[in-house]
Amino acid sequence: MFFSRGMKEGKQLTAKYTYAVITTKEEVNSKHGTSMKTDLEPDTFRPNLSESSDLLQPEQIEKLAKHLPPRTIGYPWTLAFSTAKHGMSIKSLYRAMAGQDTPVLMVIKDSDGQIFGALASDPFKVSDGFYGTGETFLFTFCPEFEVFKWTGDNMFFIKGDMDSLAFGGGGGEFGLWLDGDLYHGRSHSCKTFGNHTLSKKEDFYVQDIEIWCFE
Repeated sequence: MFFSRGMKEGKQLTAKYTYAVITTKEEVNSKHGTSMKTDLEPDTFRPNLSESSDLLQPEQIEKLAKHLPPRTIGYPWTLAFSTAKHGMSIKSLYRAMAGQDTPVLMVIKDSDGQIFGALASDPFKVSDGFYGTGETFLFTFCPEFEVFKWTGDNMFFIKGDMDSLAFGGGGGEFGLWLDGDLYHGRSHSCKTFGNHTLSKKEDFYVQDIEIWCFE
């Protein structure tokens, strides 16, 4: 029956048949394409780590990754320093930074079990004054996740010497400060980042530190 009508109507039926096939393909391709797009979307904020972190949970890593400088996206996180492996020494910290040329993420866990830290635009080093760029920021998970970006008020980003490492300034206070033994620290509001105290108390004791680079 269908074959007979096809012979009689000729071009008209062919046109209808062709149209139906095209429509079907478009619908299938559209559905298939959507599926493929979803499957192929990169996990932009799920970075690969060279090894598991002892301080950060997967969801915390994803939250931090969303705020990292664009030039770090797509690069795996490599653990460059940890107090568990290298000891509580700022000399060891600087030594581990030698040869690095990417931003570095410092994660601190204090004796209260709180997690906070800083993203530094440049690897840590001994410096005569402050260095770094507006990519630098402070963060805390105490009690909830917050990021404190550069306010533009001053350029007191990072300062390091053999006795301490500091982030932010203005008003006579550092946003985050660690002593040379990487044991005692202090956090205070500062003009550079407009942050509040990152830890529960202004003065805290370090339990562990991890520093990640992106390469």
